[in-house]
Amino acid sequence: MTEWIGATFTSRAGWSHLEALVDVGDRMAGGDGEREAAELTRDALSAAGARDAHLDEFEVQGWTRGDSAIRAGDTEQACIALPRSPSGSATGEFVDLGYGLPEDFDRDLDGTVVMVSSTVPDYYDRFVHRREKYYRAVRAGASAFVFRNHVDGCLAPTGSVGTPDAPIGDVPAVGVSSEVGARLARWFDGAEDGSGGRADGRSAGAGGEVEVEVECEYTPATSQNVHALIGPETDREVLVTSHVDAHDIAEGAMDNGAGTAMVVELANALAAREDELETTVRFVCFGSEEVGLRGSGYDAERRDLDSVTAVVNCDGVLQGRTLSAYTHGFDDLEAVLRGVAEHFDHPIATNPRQGPHSDHWPYVLAGGVPAYHVASETGDRGRGWGHTRADTLDKLESRDLREGAVLLTELVVRLAREDTEIARQSREEIVAALEREGHAEGLRITGDLP
Repeated sequence: MTEWIGATFTSRAGWSHLEALVDVGDRMAGGDGEREAAELTRDALSAAGARDAHLDEFEVQGWTRGDSAIRAGDTEQACIALPRSPSGSATGEFVDLGYGLPEDFDRDLDGTVVMVSSTVPDYYDRFVHRREKYYRAVRAGASAFVFRNHVDGCLAPTGSVGTPDAPIGDVPAVGVSSEVGARLARWFDGAEDGSGGRADGRSAGAGGEVEVEVECEYTPATSQNVHALIGPETDREVLVTSHVDAHDIAEGAMDNGAGTAMVVELANALAAREDELETTVRFVCFGSEEVGLRGSGYDAERRDLDSVTAVVNCDGVLQGRTLSAYTHGFDDLEAVLRGVAEHFDHPIATNPRQGPHSDHWPYVLAGGVPAYHVASETGDRGRGWGHTRADTLDKLESRDLREGAVLLTELVVRLAREDTEIARQSREEIVAALEREGHAEGLRITGDLP
């Protein structure tokens, strides 16, 4: 039966939902917009044919931005606060650490204002997350943190700080555009290579003081996960997930309205193939991903993880045309995905390494649950337009949504077969992989690997 493919290629369900999400406006974790987006997603899943569509609420640390500034000499440079930065100001000697690799922090930074890039060099063997750079700066004694975009275009990047145990960070943190960062580096830190870091990929000098000021408010708030089911009621289930929230400065089209639109499109397609499903498929669209994977962490703590066959997490699925997936060392996951690619003679890229920075991760780490992080290939490092004001709908294409939905629908059907066996891993095996790949130390620094 192939009628469902034609229906998916002509469907408007996912794309219409994406348009509805970006038109909500601010979908910041714990806010009214996030709640509205969750309700829209609940209703869209129900309209697609899923049952028991509902919201599951949980408490989060709310955060609202005010005005922020960098004062350098007699100038004021544009910046934006990073979510969960503390409110306050700090003055210190300005130090540009270039890429902000772990070894760049091995120096006296007491009382300094530290600037790092949002990327890492091509030769480096792993991505160093913003929060790791922030807490390395905190540990080294920095009084403030400046996060410089590596993408040109006068776009300041956002992204949260904070840890699971201390959701508000330790020192003021702001994002600046590549151009503002270049100006600060030129004024205070000498010549650079023009690509986001010094000529050698790092910076070793300093000269002059700057002040970083952040105004913000933090109050208790409520977030929510969206749940719905399709297929038979069984003891085992496949989770198909995304996150509804987005940063408050943009539409959040790529990150991650697109992922939630994909989940809605999958629900629409799977409803047409429900007779083929042999285990339950649970859709979960999380809240508060952007502030420390709060929604998925909340769900993973309460779920019987032994009952979860696999997680298919959609986050970044429309940034490029070719889907890609982290498979976290689960060879059986890679085999199933390879079978889908071969069946449709359509490329799907895979990465067997650990990818600990989206909503699949609490399930992998806590229970060794086999999980895909499904994104897409862009040919570039980093988030591109993501986490900036430029994350808007006009940069995405509906054909990519429909093509991806065909592939992922088939993937979910295969995962939901009773005879599909996906070998699990122990927590010890996952941690050992994190150690081998260089992730473990950074995750411990950010409080994400106790």
